[in-house]
Formats: sequence, C-alpha cells, structure tokens
Amino acid sequence: MQNRDKSQQYRINEQISAREVRVVGDDVESGVFSFREALQMAEDAGLDLVEIVPDAKPPVCKIVDYQKFIYRQRKRQKEQKVNSTKVVIKEIRFGPQTDDHDYNFKLKHAQQFLSEGAKVKAYVFFRGRSILFKEQGEVLLLRFATDLEDVAKVESLPSLEGKRMYMMLSPKKGGAQSEKKNPKKSE
Repeated sequence: MQNRDKSQQYRINEQISAREVRVVGDDVESGVFSFREALQMAEDAGLDLVEIVPDAKPPVCKIVDYQKFIYRQRKRQKEQKVNSTKVVIKEIRFGPQTDDHDYNFKLKHAQQFLSEGAKVKAYVFFRGRSILFKEQGEVLLLRFATDLEDVAKVESLPSLEGKRMYMMLSPKKGGAQSEKKNPKKSE
C-alpha cells in the first residue's frame, strides 16, 4: 500500500477485486455482501465504495465520499504527528575530578531536565593523561545515578567509548512530575 502514490492509497469502486466484501458505514446496512451488491448500494447513495482493510477475509469496505474520506485521513495523520512526542536528550558533562559544588550544580540541572521529561546523557570526558582515572569517572557516574534514582531510571550503565565514559538516564513514569514540584511555589 505504501508503494502507491497518495491519490491511489485505497482502492475504490471498480478497482476492488474481491468477490465478497464486508460493508461498514454510518448510514448503511453493515454486513457481508457480494461486490456487485455493495457497489450498487454505494451508487444508490451517491457515494464511493472504498476498500479500507484489504488484508481481511473478506476485505472491509466503507461507503463514503472518497474525497472527504481522504481529507479526514490526512487531517487525522497531521493531528497524530503534532501530538507525537519527540525525545529530547540533554547532555551533562563532567571531568574525572569534578568538585562537589560543580557536581551539585549539575545534579540540580539534571533533576530539572528529568522533571521536564527529557532524557539525560551524563558523561565524563577524559583529556590527555586523565584517562588513567577511569575508575573515578565510573564512580562519579554511578554516584550521579544513585542521587537521581528517585526521579530517573538508568537506561545504560557507564561505558567507555574513546575518551568519554557515558551513561543514559530517563525519567520515571508519573513519579518524576508528581514528586518533583517546585518547592518555592508551595511556600
């Protein structure tokens, strides 16, 4: 069906090749009819016979105005596209010997990102000889994950790729937004 162009996405009227079809619709009698009977019903109503589920046994057809049907389908697809959520990934970068103040600052940012529904990619970047401190980087990322365990779940444990050791965190369903309310507004 996807190989057809947009105007011929559905088979209509004489293009339908099935002998029997299941007819559905708002103002018509539903049931299984021969193709000729269904086509006659559509012509009597001044509408088109549109095959909407060709893989069913027998194929499902609807008696509708084809142009209105296509218009509604496109409108529904646009609405679904608008309502679909896009995954936002925020990155937080650490050094292998990040100080407590910087760590806490980045921890607050991560909590904010997670409460907004974004995923967090935390990574430790090793420069030059600092690659010797791989263990410190792993400890730092694991500490980060444990500090965020009430609002996030770990998608991937710390892993080293080149000069970066990274870890993915995603927000917990429901608990992240309900537990993490802005304390300044509640006072």
